[in-house]
Amino acid sequence: MERSAHVDSFVRDRLPPREHWPEFLFYLPELHYRTRLNCAAELLDAAVAAGHGERVAIVTPSRRLTYRELLTEANRIATVLRDELHLVPGRRVLLRGYNDALTAACWYAIVKAGCVAVTTMPLLRAIELAEVIEKARVAAALCDARLAGELAAAAASCPSLETTVLFNDDAPDALETRMRRHDGSFGNVDTAADDACLIAFTSGTTGKPKGTVHFHRDVLAICDTFAREHVGATADDLFCGTPPLGFTFGLGGLLLFPARSAAATLLLENAAPETLLAAIEEHRATICFAAPTAYRAMTPIAPAHDLQSLRACISAGEMLPPVTRAGWKAATGIEIVEGIGATEMLHIFIAASGEAIRPGATGRPVRGYVAAILDDDGNVLGPGRIGRLAVKGPTGCRYLADDRQTQYVQDGWNVTGDAYLLDDEGYYHYQARTDDMIVSAGYNIAGPEVEAALLLHGDVRECAVVGVPDADRGEIVKAFVVLREGVARDDAATAELQRFVKATIAPYKYPRAIAFVDELPRTETGKLQRFRLRDAAAGVR
Repeated sequence: MERSAHVDSFVRDRLPPREHWPEFLFYLPELHYRTRLNCAAELLDAAVAAGHGERVAIVTPSRRLTYRELLTEANRIATVLRDELHLVPGRRVLLRGYNDALTAACWYAIVKAGCVAVTTMPLLRAIELAEVIEKARVAAALCDARLAGELAAAAASCPSLETTVLFNDDAPDALETRMRRHDGSFGNVDTAADDACLIAFTSGTTGKPKGTVHFHRDVLAICDTFAREHVGATADDLFCGTPPLGFTFGLGGLLLFPARSAAATLLLENAAPETLLAAIEEHRATICFAAPTAYRAMTPIAPAHDLQSLRACISAGEMLPPVTRAGWKAATGIEIVEGIGATEMLHIFIAASGEAIRPGATGRPVRGYVAAILDDDGNVLGPGRIGRLAVKGPTGCRYLADDRQTQYVQDGWNVTGDAYLLDDEGYYHYQARTDDMIVSAGYNIAGPEVEAALLLHGDVRECAVVGVPDADRGEIVKAFVVLREGVARDDAATAELQRFVKATIAPYKYPRAIAFVDELPRTETGKLQRFRLRDAAAGVR
């Protein structure tokens, strides 16, 4: 590793042993980065230096910032971190805010100052924030004043958190007041390409989150692989979408990728379906990032909006159901670019776009990555066999002081926890999470396939399928279903859905138990929390 610029070596000291790291691949010329670089400078300062200073960088309902103005704000915040909060390079700074211009400027500032950004999502509560703060030994926090309550409650049990500075506030000690004391110039910390700049915490679909450490070079790598191949942005594009900046899908799609192309991003604090569609129409957005649930929710109301400016829509977070893909295309004429990514990998590593899209398949490895299907013993399986998805590339998993590292990284592979099948054309087809495969009376049943069948029924708004213990069959398929408004939740509805699934896919896969619910448990990023449904089915609180 290159000589670190970090005075505080906490993160580097708690990286996994090198023998537990995945194998990293840098065979593409564009991934041959300098050994010393600061990714915030490569994205923001470089845009201004290249003559893009007067181009719009960020659009919100109330502000428009050019690249030069965004750089000035980031530099002022970085000066506050260094000169007023006395944070040395390597210190962890928690960032808690909505998708807005000041949150974006704070992220750049933390990284420019050589600190490590610990991004969090607005809906996290005190108990969840306390876990993050303690795990990362966070020293300071930049927090939107509207989100201060839960952070204050968490701070009471977190002695490492010495300072919290609020923004979107007019108090004498607020960030905006502090920023006005500085002139907007800042000397970026000369970080190594393999210095940590980000600790991204997993979003909690399986319980206790893990902190994944990413380097400055990793941030550039996702811009120069997935974004270059499958988004293909130009400086004339305007990005938009639903994911929070605290989620790596949102950080990449709504902040990093636009900057790498000197494009603009539209940041919305509330990206509800109607709000986002109206904003796309008003601002003429061209590229949209959203989870499958968001596209499904927007589809019925999309025809009421002028979306002709949109040219690309990207989906990740969980499998894109074929009915959602088809519905969005019928409503907008746009074929969604589906991808699979992971917090551990920072962003998307398998995808397909344009004419390479095959509905029902996630895609092929993104240029710069390689993938394989492994059996339980780590052997590579050929086409047509279901196994564990494994991937290598320029990014990979490094958990912060977590013994689960050896579960995710095996023999140099990042083993994602997804069950996949490879076809004869080299396309990867999602089956289920490996811990969500249902074995019933000797049959392997993939929950997402049953969900896709249920979603074809006109009465079903949302659904999720899990396996629950059964004395006779080992497990049975149980579906949790959100019905459309006005549909009766009765035995007749249960029988109708069971009949429909039997007629749509192999009859043995039908849900032998159905529970009607008001909503499904999801993370803030839209990922389904199946473990909560399994707990509910087992009577665990």
